[in-house]
Amino acid sequence: MQTGFDFPAVIQKDSYDYGSRSSGETHGVVLTKPHIVELILELVDYQPERDLAKMRLLEPSCGHGAFLVAAAQRLLRSAKRHGRTPSELETALLAVDVDPAHVEATRQNLMGVLGAAGITGMAAKRLVERWVVCADFLLTPIAVGVDFIVGNPPYVRIEQIPVSLQAEYRSRYVSLYDRADLYVAFIERALSLLSSEGALSLICADRWTRNRYGAPLRRLISEHFVVRSYLDLSSASPFDSEVSAYPSIFVISPKGAQTGPDSAVPVVMMTDASAEECLRTRSLLQKGIAALRQLTESEPMVRVHDSWFVGDEPWVLGDPEQVALLRRLEKAHPLLEECGGIHVGIGVATGLDRVYILDRQQAQQIEPDRTLPLVMRQDLCEGQVCDGGRFVISTFDHQGRPIELERYPRLAQYFCEHEQDVKQRHVAKRSGTAWFRTIDRVYPELVRKPKLLIPDIAGANEITLEQGHYYPHHNLYFVTAESYDIEVLGGLLSSKVALFFIWSYAVKMRGGYLRFQAQYLRRIRVPREDSLPTDLQEEIRKSFRRRDFASLDALALRAYGIEQLPPFDFTDTRR
Repeated sequence: MQTGFDFPAVIQKDSYDYGSRSSGETHGVVLTKPHIVELILELVDYQPERDLAKMRLLEPSCGHGAFLVAAAQRLLRSAKRHGRTPSELETALLAVDVDPAHVEATRQNLMGVLGAAGITGMAAKRLVERWVVCADFLLTPIAVGVDFIVGNPPYVRIEQIPVSLQAEYRSRYVSLYDRADLYVAFIERALSLLSSEGALSLICADRWTRNRYGAPLRRLISEHFVVRSYLDLSSASPFDSEVSAYPSIFVISPKGAQTGPDSAVPVVMMTDASAEECLRTRSLLQKGIAALRQLTESEPMVRVHDSWFVGDEPWVLGDPEQVALLRRLEKAHPLLEECGGIHVGIGVATGLDRVYILDRQQAQQIEPDRTLPLVMRQDLCEGQVCDGGRFVISTFDHQGRPIELERYPRLAQYFCEHEQDVKQRHVAKRSGTAWFRTIDRVYPELVRKPKLLIPDIAGANEITLEQGHYYPHHNLYFVTAESYDIEVLGGLLSSKVALFFIWSYAVKMRGGYLRFQAQYLRRIRVPREDSLPTDLQEEIRKSFRRRDFASLDALALRAYGIEQLPPFDFTDTRR
């Protein structure tokens, strides 16, 4: 039997004691609404009219069996239609989960379904034991050639997983790049198990489609698979519990599968994920690409991408007019960090702010060269920096090495008073004698540099010029420039044109808010400073000082050489 791995890994049982949630669930379990489950089964064409006993469906992380139970109901209807016996259904379904309690709950739910179909006793027990397995999907050998893969992979941050288990995962999955969430490895493994004409449809967070860490997985899909459809649920609520994830549903098949002659991909923008909207979505996708092309002007839910994204490009899902302008601007102007010595960074993360951030009186009790004046998000107000009287402890020397703590007796005494809490930090546990260091290195010279400060989560680009007096906190991103005029740059970055780049690439938050992270800021294109007429630069500079956003929006259009921006939805919080 051909399997996905040559051997199973041997992992300590307590390695899986991760992912606890306030709800009491573990392992990143989030329950999917029944009509979403049914929609996904429809998207992969798991229909009772087909002889499903001859095929195989896999659920990679079954939880309480939402997908498997629904699939079993369809399988049993198919078996009745095609005259299949219970023994012929043993290989038709497979679900995996690391939690024995989840496995038992799923088996019990399946027993109810089987009993309703007249399958009881040992026959039913044998089926559920074959169908539901307690194992690690990412490490357990599974026969390749699966026809349908559906489910909701776990929502677990990679840092929640023990280091030894992380290492095992990373050795097997190219998708576990940087700080990728665990679900990307589930997608990679699931794709590797598909038959040549199989179909995968998962509901999961959409961050990997745009984030830096999703690049290897996007490349893998681009090279070996085709996206058949994509459903954006960032404005919807498809789960039974409130979660911070912003999900999507996608259907993917191997290249060469029977996906139709048209390479175009339909994208559906769902708004409430209700049962009615799911039915409407199914109906729209059944129309086919040719019919959907005719509907794009009258049907706001649907967009058709003539081709999908290549390589590891972010999946930018704007309408054709928006994508066309984005590509035009990308060709015409360099990336932000490609001109004028511009650098994008993030402020210092300490790992324990209540210890490392001091008020003025506390700072005076420590050696003066070990503290730096700090600016936080709450210190920014309408383009001005208000002195919050806060300081951050600097635990690095000018060479970027942790300081010799014994050389600073007052600081050493301070850390001694807080030693127990400081040593509980993850960074302390792996830093040995430098247990007192902050997560991020502090660069004292940054204090003196004029910098543009940008809060992470906002409705729009809220840019504040800090003249060179403070070190930024981790809740702020910053932009410095060696030769580009910082006020001209600030004016361009305060415009709707710059916001259009962020809106195109960034993860969307509910309420119309965006993430202004470094990876998205770096994707902004700016005109080279020497391409801007002197009078235009002066107008931008003056408008930035006045925080005249209407004027900056108009001036930016001139600077970028475009007449207008296509409409795009955002919450304008610029003030």
